[in-house]
Order: sequence, then C-alpha cells, then structure tokens
Amino acid sequence: MKYSDTKNTLIQKLKSIVGNSYVITSEWAKKAYSKGWRYGSGNALAVVKPITLIELWRVLDVSIKADVIIIMQAANTGLTGGSTPNGIGYDRAILIISTLRINDIHIINHGEQIIGFAGSTLFGLEKKLAKYGREPHSVIGSSCIGASIVGGVCNNSGGALVKRGPAYTELSIYANINDEGNLQLVNELGIELGETAEEILFNLQNKNYTDNDIKATDKLASDNEYQKRVRDINSKIPARFNADSRRLHAASGCAGKIAVFAVRLDTFKAPESHQVFYLGTNKSEVFTKIRRDILSKFTNLPISGEYLHRDCYDATKKYCKDTFIVIEKLGPSFVPKLFELKRNIDLMAQKIKFLPDKFSDKLLQFLSSILPNHLPERMDEYRNKYEHHWIIEMSDSGVEEAKNYFADFFKNNDGDFFECTKKEGKKALLHRFAAGGAIGRYHAIHENEYGNMMSMDVAFPRNEINCFENLPPEIDDKIEIKLYYGHLFCHVLHQNYILKKGVDAEKLKKKLLAIFDDRGAEYPAEHNVGHEYMAKPSLIKFYKELDPTNSFNSGIGQTSKKKYWN
Repeated sequence: MKYSDTKNTLIQKLKSIVGNSYVITSEWAKKAYSKGWRYGSGNALAVVKPITLIELWRVLDVSIKADVIIIMQAANTGLTGGSTPNGIGYDRAILIISTLRINDIHIINHGEQIIGFAGSTLFGLEKKLAKYGREPHSVIGSSCIGASIVGGVCNNSGGALVKRGPAYTELSIYANINDEGNLQLVNELGIELGETAEEILFNLQNKNYTDNDIKATDKLASDNEYQKRVRDINSKIPARFNADSRRLHAASGCAGKIAVFAVRLDTFKAPESHQVFYLGTNKSEVFTKIRRDILSKFTNLPISGEYLHRDCYDATKKYCKDTFIVIEKLGPSFVPKLFELKRNIDLMAQKIKFLPDKFSDKLLQFLSSILPNHLPERMDEYRNKYEHHWIIEMSDSGVEEAKNYFADFFKNNDGDFFECTKKEGKKALLHRFAAGGAIGRYHAIHENEYGNMMSMDVAFPRNEINCFENLPPEIDDKIEIKLYYGHLFCHVLHQNYILKKGVDAEKLKKKLLAIFDDRGAEYPAEHNVGHEYMAKPSLIKFYKELDPTNSFNSGIGQTSKKKYWN
C-alpha cells in the first residue's frame, strides 16, 4: 500500500471516530496546533480533537496501528515547544491529538481531591473548588493563560506556591505502547472502574463509581515533602527541577511520552486571610538574607514570593500592558481566546504580503501604547528607587509574622517595604505574571534591531548566596537586553536575553549553561525540556521506560526522533 493510501485510510478512520469537523487537515488550520506559543514548529499529518475518553482511546488505537508519531496537546501554552512537532528528521508522519474538548473535572473525597481529565484547565478547577473553600496546586501564573491540569503534571510545572511545590501525582490513568508495539491502558487512579479499557473509560467519563470504589492508598497526589525541602537552605541541590528523579512517576514528568487520560490530585484549603507585601532594595544580598531568614526561622511559610528586576518591570509595563488589562478587565478565562485570536491574525497576515511578521504583536503593542498607566503609584515609586523588587504574599497568622519582621529588618538594611491594598496586591501579582510575555513582545517589536532571543529556566542550589547573575565580560558584551524574574524562595529564576546582532546564539547558550553547571544549577526548572533543552540521563531513562518504541512525542529533549530510539 502506498503511503498516501495509508494516510488517507487513517484520516478516514479518525473522521469515523470523532466526526469530520474534528479532524483538521488543511495546512492553514493546522498551524494553530503545529506551531508553539513561543518556540518550535513542524509538519503534522492532521490534528484530531476527540471529546470523550473512549474517542481518545479509539483514536490512539487506529493511529498506533498506522505507525504514526503521536503528540498529545492540550492548551499549547508551553514555553519550550514540547507539545508541537519540531523541524525535520522524523521517520514517521505526526498526528497531533488536541485534548481540550475532554475537559471534565470530578470532585471527590469532599473536595479534598479531584480527577482532572486530559483537557481540563486550572482556571476551570479553581472555579469548581471555590464553593468548597479549597484551591488547586496552582492558582497564579499558568492558570492565567489557560494551561491544563494534565499538562502541568506531565511537565512537573508550577511551584510558584511555596507551600505546595510543583504538580505531582502517582495516581493517574494512561495509555502506553509496550515493547511489542501494542497499546495498553494502565489504571493507577486508585478507583475500581471495570476490566476492559472501554469499560474503564466509559465508567470514568460518566462517573459510574461510588465512594466505595475509591480505594485508600499510600500513593501521593501532591508533593508532600516540598515544604521541608524548600526550607533546607543549606542544601547544594536545587529545591525543584524537571530532571529530579524523585518526582518522575508515570504521568508526572512524562513530557507526553504516554497518553494521559486523567490525573487524581490533592486540593488545598484556601487561606482565611492574606496580605501582599511589596519589597524593594538596591542590593540583591538583602533579598538573600530575607529569603534565608523566612525559610529557616518563620513558623509560617509564604504563599508565594515573586521576584522582578527593574528592567523587567519596565519591559513588562510597556510590552505586556494588553495582557495585563485583558486579565484584569475580562478575567483569565479570556486569555486563551486572546492567544487564539493572535494566532489567527498572524496566520492571516502571512497571506497578505505587505503586512509584517508577528503582526498581532505589533498591532496590540500600538493599541496598548495609547492606553493610560495601569500600575499603582506606589509600585512606580519603588521602581524609581529600587533595582530589585519582591512581591511576597503571606496568609493567616503569617501576615503578622512577616509584618513585624519586615518592619524590624529594614531599620538596618538597604530598601523598604509596604503593605499592598487589595487592589495593589492584585496588580502587583498580575504584573509579575504578565512578565513571562515581555521578552517575546520586546523581540517582536525590535526584531530588526537585535539578534536572537534566548530564555533560560534555571533552578539554583538552595544554599546559593549570590542569587543575582553577574556574567563575565566576554558573555555580557554579547547581550543587548537582560530580563530577570522568578520564584525567589525556591531559587528558580527565568533569565531572558536578547542578543546583539551577529552573535551565535548556540555558542553563547553553551557558555551560559557551563556557568550554570559550575554553580550547581539544574535546568530546566519547571518548563520541561521541550525541544529547547537536552534531556539529562535521568529523564532519558524515564522516557525510554515509558515509551520503548519512541512513538509518543519523539525527539523531546533533543533525543532521537526515530522508532525504537535508533
């Protein structure tokens, strides 16, 4: 049989499973799925969008029998290209399975746990848990861009919340391909759902189970060691990073090397009260002292602690104003729609020759430039006074503990703090989490002036004293723009660079990574390897155990794109 016949046969089978409207084959329509939000793109045979777990199982079955590479994709909001094809070199056609229509969330154990289906989102979970007075593992950052629950687990994402750590569970239901190339369903949810694959998936989809079917288990549904781990300020090992073998288990950290149908996760009691503190200093060692004091001496850990350098403050204020205003005025649920609109505008602009590349960014930047200042006056005053900014949120009895500490600390140390009003606190946190888009917009607007863009996601050792980067001249002289932000309590920093024209990005990246290696850092910290980072041995070993035929997300972590890892 000719390849074209095989391809057409598979597409017809897919259409018979999910319906003609949910198998996308046109080149123009596929680009929204085959091009990453920030990084990576490639060709795909088709995009298929099942709506039930059984449809997903049947799609997998016919696709594996057709010997194609499968890329599982939810919101496609990853920063390292890990949910799209990447370039050339594949030995099989690629099928993208979009799971966003499979978005059910089951609340179990009186709200203390949930089951999130393949396409369910953090924002949707946050809304569902509100009436229980509980929260998901992550309520800031990724939830603002429509990220999926399962995607977070698969990438060990999150960890901005100091008490909770990154997404982790040992309770999931997934499909993998065994050594013989056969599809098999693995039910590790800890719920009795039946015997056959379709029976199990039908019962889960329709919640055909009772409390008695939910079995007591010692398996974890969150990282129960994280608080102790982050408090160990003298450890030379970073608090969290993607290649940490202690938190690689089935769905957790799998990076798409299996097809995850659903995950079971713990939820967390929402605080009764909270307070955001805004700190500023011109000496980075001041923040190091505060970090070590809070983690080692405080009775109450913070909710979060988000760092922002002055240059990043400025870039975010100017280049992420539209994102900030959309979230503030329309809510985070609108942001995925904004991203979809941007993608469509850029795709249409490619067909109109006189329109520039990245037209949506340039259009939105023009529109946002005529809008008034959106940041509180006190934040802007601190921007003028201080180079380093830290937004620390405390809850319940921790509020008074922090207030007394800061008031005493800044009597004898450089810098100051203020207690945010409720409005200021929301704006401060939103400004920090809008910062993730600053480097991309900055580069899009100034792409003809500068060289390449690089984004580094780095976890530094817990005993690291010098948290602020000081690059040697031979590297620093090649960089035009540096934007720093991150999660300071766990020493995860996002260090973004725009290079000068003519600089070899790959060579410079190797030099930067060598510096991180010398400092005992791990990378990536929370964005996973995607196609941007080389997977370390612990990850490669894990990937091969999950996917011996290399049929899911082939090439991830710059590994082989060939069948059986050849």
